[in-house]
Amino acid sequence: MKKKILVIEDNQQNLYLIRYLLEDCGYEVFEAMDGKEGIEMAASISPDLILLDIQLPTMDGYAVARTLRQNNKLAKTPIVAVTSYAMSGDREKALEAGCSGYIEKPIDPDTFPTQVEKALSGKL
Repeated sequence: MKKKILVIEDNQQNLYLIRYLLEDCGYEVFEAMDGKEGIEMAASISPDLILLDIQLPTMDGYAVARTLRQNNKLAKTPIVAVTSYAMSGDREKALEAGCSGYIEKPIDPDTFPTQVEKALSGKL
């Protein structure tokens, strides 16, 4: 059975690149364009991994991660922040919000599939 990955990302170009790379690796990809939609979809599909943009409209990724962690069904699901926020302290802020890993944008197509594999195995 294919691993299910939920991508919560509001930028269409980033979403297209992530979907392309993940589908090329054989993953089943689900998309949400904002935090509210992502929370609802995560509860509905129980993904194996959630890739979460931090800079989202209406509800930022930190709030989304905290909300997802309150759902018992999703408490152990890896959530990886995928963000252009790369300042000192941003990684720690994402981890404190409930993210289990952190990938900086721009996404490197050569290393991204390996980063996703590591996230799925809890080693990111």
